[in-house]
Amino acid sequence: MKIAVAGTGYVGLANAVLFAVNNEVTAFDIDEKRIEMLKNKISPIKDKEIETYLAEKELNLRFFSDAHEAYKDSEFILIATPTNYDTEKNYFDTSTVESVIAQVKQINPKAVIVIKSTIPVGFTERMRKEYPELKIIFSPEFLREGRALYDNLYPSRIIVGDTSEEAHVFAKLLIDGAVKKDVKTLFMQPTEAEAVKLFSNTYLALRVAYFNELDTYAEVRGLDSRSIIEGVCEDPRIGKGYNNPSFGYGGYCLPKDTKQLRANYDQVPENLISAIVESNTTRKDHIASMILQRKPKTVGIYRLTMKAGSDNFRSSAIQGIMKRIKAKGIEVIVYEPTLNETEFFHSRVVNDLEEFKKLSDVIVCNRKTDLLDDCQDKVYTRDLFCEN
Repeated sequence: MKIAVAGTGYVGLANAVLFAVNNEVTAFDIDEKRIEMLKNKISPIKDKEIETYLAEKELNLRFFSDAHEAYKDSEFILIATPTNYDTEKNYFDTSTVESVIAQVKQINPKAVIVIKSTIPVGFTERMRKEYPELKIIFSPEFLREGRALYDNLYPSRIIVGDTSEEAHVFAKLLIDGAVKKDVKTLFMQPTEAEAVKLFSNTYLALRVAYFNELDTYAEVRGLDSRSIIEGVCEDPRIGKGYNNPSFGYGGYCLPKDTKQLRANYDQVPENLISAIVESNTTRKDHIASMILQRKPKTVGIYRLTMKAGSDNFRSSAIQGIMKRIKAKGIEVIVYEPTLNETEFFHSRVVNDLEEFKKLSDVIVCNRKTDLLDDCQDKVYTRDLFCEN
C-alpha cells in the first residue's frame, strides 16, 4: 500500500521504516537538514534498529520536505508530529497535528488519516466534527526512545481507536511489519484509545516516582535502598520493572503526558494524578539538596541525557537539578559529547573528560559509567542496578 508519514522523529521514523519493508512509503518533515540525512541513509536519531534498517535493508522509502509530494498518492497518512505541553494553556499544543489534517484535506482528502502523535482525550472526535469529510483514526504508540523500531517489530500490543474496515486494514499493516506475530490487537473508540495512551504513560511515571520516593526515604534515613527495593520487587504482583532510582522522569513523553492527563481531570475528582506530577518536582528538590550538602564550589553534570544509549535530553530531570544548584550561586559545568556549543543555559560545556573530572568537586551522574571509576569519591548518583 501507499503510506505517508508526517514527521521523522522517533515515532514517525520508526513507523516509516517498519512499513517500508512491505509497502511504498513517503516521509515528510519540515527540517530539510534531517531530510538530507535520511536521503543519505543516515538516521538523525540514535536508535540501533533504525540505523541498521536504513543502512542495510531494502526499503521502499522516500523522504520529502514538500508535503504535497509526500501525501498526494497515499492511501494512509500517519501524523507523528510533536505535541508539546503548553504550560500557559495547561494543555497539549496540537497545532502541528491540526496543520497536517488541514493540509491533507487540501492535498488528498480520500486518504485515511492515522494520528500517532500523543493528543488530549477527546481530540480525535473534535477533529472528526471539524472535518466530517475526512476519515480520522487514532492509534497510540508505545515506543521507548532509542528502541522505537524494536518496539514496533516486537509490540506489546496494537491499539486502534476505530472499529471500521480501514482500522482493521491499518492494524494488519502493523502486524505484517512486525517480527512478532502473536500480537494482542484491540479495537476501540478513539477517545478510549487516547485515554489508554495517557494512563499508560502516567502509570510508568507513577512507578518511577514510587521507587524514587522509596529511595529518598532510604537516603535520608541512612538505609540500604537497594536491599529494600530488591525485597519489595520479589513480590510477583509488584515485579522488577522501572524500579531503578533516578533523578526523576523526563524525556519526550512522561512529563508532558502526566500533565496532560491531570488537565483532562478538570471537573473530575482525583488525588493521585496530581501527586505523580508534583512528586517529580519534589525528587529534583531532594537531589539538589543532597548535592548541596557536599558544599561544592563547582558541580559537574555528566551527561544531560538520562538514559544510557540515548541522545535525547529533552525535559531531562538533570536540567531542573542544574537550575536549583545554579540558583544557589554554585558554578555548574557540563560534560555532554553530543553538544557542539561551548555553553548550555549559561553553563560552560567541558567535553575534555579529564579536565571535566579535575574541575568538578562533585560529579552528578544519573546512570553509572566506568568512565568515572577513577573518581568515584566525587560521583553523586542514585543508580543502584546499572540499568535504565
